[in-house]
Amino acid sequence: MMESREYFNSLYDIYKELLTEKEQIAFEEHYVEDLSMQEIADNLNVSKSNIGMIVKRTEQKLEEYERKLHILEKNTKIKEALINKDYASIEKIMDI
Repeated sequence: MMESREYFNSLYDIYKELLTEKEQIAFEEHYVEDLSMQEIADNLNVSKSNIGMIVKRTEQKLEEYERKLHILEKNTKIKEALINKDYASIEKIMDI
């Protein structure tokens, strides 16, 4: 499995439009801008524990979307098949 930060960023790139604005802001400030929970809390004028809950809930949502839709998994398999020039596998993955 990918390193956690890379994994969540990959999921976020795929599923971010399914998140609320507050979840997007908290996630981006934590995972992209690498701000601490306290810095994010100060920026949004909320408590540190509130930000912790938002980030945790966002991680859970992203994982749930991937469990149901498997988009990252399919993208990874397609990339690997392309590198190996295994076009039959790509057709299988995409159900063509």
